[in-house]
Amino acid sequence: MTDSEMMQISADVGARLLRAGATVTTAESCTGGWIAKVLTDIPGSSAWFERGFVTYSNEAKSAMVGVSPGTLDSRGAVSEPVVCEMARGALHEAGASYAVAVSGIAGPDGGSPEKPVGTVWFGFASAAGALEARLQHFHGDRDAVRRQSVAYALLTLRELFLQNT
Repeated sequence: MTDSEMMQISADVGARLLRAGATVTTAESCTGGWIAKVLTDIPGSSAWFERGFVTYSNEAKSAMVGVSPGTLDSRGAVSEPVVCEMARGALHEAGASYAVAVSGIAGPDGGSPEKPVGTVWFGFASAAGALEARLQHFHGDRDAVRRQSVAYALLTLRELFLQNT
């Protein structure tokens, strides 16, 4: 996805949030704040973007968005339970309407047979109680995996929560 296409999606997400009177927060690991960056590239985003948490380390995941150290130890940072806890925690800490969380292995190192490079988990939560996790396997170099992750997060946020706004 090109930068221009990503900007268009971000602008659309922002317009939908604004129409709904809603806000969004992010909790990001492998994307390092890129989702928040793309959203806040949109003029006027302060009306609907609450805050972003860059929770790259396990310690940050626990301290900033309340991920249980036990979950991290037993399941690993790149897992369904962790992104669900990240999304719920970010939602709680930010007081936002919606949260997007992402944790993955962008590479070039860090993969394993069970979790190869390109494995990315996403968590999506709403203040109304919805919670969904999705797993994706992206291909390409580090930049490509991260770029695909940002695009997927934005498109899925729109699909899950903003389709009818």
